[in-house]
Amino acid sequence: MIDPDLTLGELLTDPRIAPIAPDAVRNLDLSREPQWAMTLPRLRESGFGGEIAAGLDRLFRAAEAGNWHHPLYTEAECAAQPERRGVSLVTFPSEDPSAADRPWLLIVPGGGFVNVWNLTEGWPIAALFNSRGYHAAVLTYRVEGERRLERDMEDMARAVCAVGEQALLPVSRPERYATCGFSAGGCLVCLWNVPEAGYALHGLPKPAACIPVYPVVSPREMLRDGAFRPDAPSAVYGMSMREAAETFFEIPDHTEGFPPSAIFLGTDDQLVPPAHSHLLAGSLARNGIPCRLEIGPCAGHGFGDGTGTSMAGWTARAADWLRALASTNRD
Repeated sequence: MIDPDLTLGELLTDPRIAPIAPDAVRNLDLSREPQWAMTLPRLRESGFGGEIAAGLDRLFRAAEAGNWHHPLYTEAECAAQPERRGVSLVTFPSEDPSAADRPWLLIVPGGGFVNVWNLTEGWPIAALFNSRGYHAAVLTYRVEGERRLERDMEDMARAVCAVGEQALLPVSRPERYATCGFSAGGCLVCLWNVPEAGYALHGLPKPAACIPVYPVVSPREMLRDGAFRPDAPSAVYGMSMREAAETFFEIPDHTEGFPPSAIFLGTDDQLVPPAHSHLLAGSLARNGIPCRLEIGPCAGHGFGDGTGTSMAGWTARAADWLRALASTNRD
C-alpha cells in the first residue's frame, strides 16, 4: 500500500508512473491546485473524489508489473494531429482467474469535454471492478480541437482494437467488453452505441453492456437549460447545439443499437440534470433494451466511486448486474 502521509504531489511525481501522471487530470496542472500539497486522508476529508488512495495504489502496482501504459497513436500520427499526443490506455488486470472469461471493462472518465479525471473516475473505478473480478482499462481521450466527439470515437475505437490486437489484457475473448463512462465520458460510451458514430461505424463488436454514470446525452435538454446559445458553434459537436439536437448526437432518439445498460446518478445533480438519464432510460425501455436505473438521493454530480454518498457501493452492484446479465445471456 502507498504511504498515506505522502501528498498528492509527492505521489504524482513518482517516476514509476511518469508516463500517465501529467494526465491524472488531463489538461489541468494539479501542481497549481491546493490539493497538490494535501495528504490522501486530507483529500478524502475535503470530499475530493472518493477513494483516490485505492486508485493510486492500483496504478502503482500496475506500473510495477509492467506493460501497463499504452499510447494509442504513433509519433507520426501525433505529429499530424498534435491533440492525439497523450491519448492512451492504462490496463488493470484483475487477480481473479475467472476474469479471463468475463467481458473486460473500458472505463472512460469525465471532465466536461475539457479534462479527463483519471484520478477520481478512472483509476479508483478500475481498482473496484478488479476487486469484483473484471479486467479493466482506463482511456485518456482527446479534449482539444474541433469535432471532439468524432475524434473521441476514434480514440475509443483505437482502445478496443488495441486490447484485441496487442493482447493487452489476459482475456479469452477480447471482443467481449463492456463500457463505463462518467459525465462527458458517459456521453462517449452512449454515443459509442449509436450506429452512425460508434462501434458499427468503426467495424467493431457491439459492447456486451453499457454503464453510463451521470451521463450527458441530450443537446436538446442542454438547450432547455438556457446555458448554451442555440446557434453558436460547438467544438464538441462540430456544429451548433441546435443542429446537434436534430442529429444522432441527440442520443435518446437513437438507442436502437444499445446493449443492456445500467445508469447511475444522483437526484440533486446540478451540473448534468437527471433529465438526461431519464430520457435515456425511457428510450431504452421503449426499444425493449434491458435497463437498470439507480438514482441516489443527494448524491450530486461527480460522486465517482460513491464514497461518502448514497451511491456508495454502486460499482459492486454494477458488477453483480454484469454477472447476472451474463448468466441470463447463457440461458
